[in-house]
Amino acid sequence: MNENPRPEGGRNVRAHIWAKGRVQGVGFRAHVEYGARQIGGLTGWVRNVGYDTVEAVIEGEPAQVERLIEVIKGGPSASRVDESKVEWEEPTGEFMQFGVKRSM
Repeated sequence: MNENPRPEGGRNVRAHIWAKGRVQGVGFRAHVEYGARQIGGLTGWVRNVGYDTVEAVIEGEPAQVERLIEVIKGGPSASRVDESKVEWEEPTGEFMQFGVKRSM
């Protein structure tokens, strides 16, 4: 998996990220949700996809979004992220908070 560059500027950004590996059954989604709350100022969601992938959409200030991306890439201690992909998109402002969505 790969990454496209983050848009420049000081406005809010939106990152769509996938992390693949040992990311299910290890508290990964709760870890990401906790990280988002600790960082603050972030909205979006995280969910399981298939059997080996976690997907998240994050909106907020660039520095905070980058911090949560690092939380996702690191994962909780029982996890192992083998691959990650980040796509930068236009923020929509559609979310009120950050939370866990139902698995796909």
